[in-house]
Amino acid sequence: MTTTLSRRLIAEAVGTGLLIISVVGSGIMATNLTDDVALQLLANAGATVGALIALIMMFGQISGAHFNPVVTAADCVLNGRSWRDLGPYFVAQTIGGIIGAAIANLMFHLDILGPSSKVRDGGGIWLGEVVATFGLLLVIFLIGKHRAESVPLAVGVWIGGAYWFTSSTSLANPSVTIARAFSESFAGIAPQAVPMFIVMQLIGLLLALPLLKFLRS
Repeated sequence: MTTTLSRRLIAEAVGTGLLIISVVGSGIMATNLTDDVALQLLANAGATVGALIALIMMFGQISGAHFNPVVTAADCVLNGRSWRDLGPYFVAQTIGGIIGAAIANLMFHLDILGPSSKVRDGGGIWLGEVVATFGLLLVIFLIGKHRAESVPLAVGVWIGGAYWFTSSTSLANPSVTIARAFSESFAGIAPQAVPMFIVMQLIGLLLALPLLKFLRS
């Protein structure tokens, strides 16, 4: 039975919201517990990996568990998903993410909607977002073509690793990037840095699509 659009949008909103709660909440908790930046990043990455695997397993059969408009766009190109889903998915993912940021802020007694003052910019960081997004799409759509049951674990492992090997700490997601601008925390990103991050994520998408079409053919 086909899942209705409303159910899929709720799944995307709730899933993205819970993902942001895990990212922002673990970042705040980490800075509350230690001043060691490496330990903060380790805690943040570990919590994100665990939550992301569980969330993809939870919502994958309902909406595809994208939580990311770049993934939705790639799904339209590669798997024939209707382009009519892209706009509603993006709105649901972004609203869910912002609500998640607000909830995480409230849990730790921060201003409900930030905003973040953590500026992330520079050529190396922007390149990091291209790499993170490019790699994420390859993980999802190459593994997903033949071993769909392995995608939740593979995505979690990729994102967890990319926290460490990319200079940007792997946001790799326009909706998540927007949502993280609403938290003055370890995981935040200043609003003025958001547009260039999204541009780099879209470049990662544009680079990944022709390679994916070739390798999946």
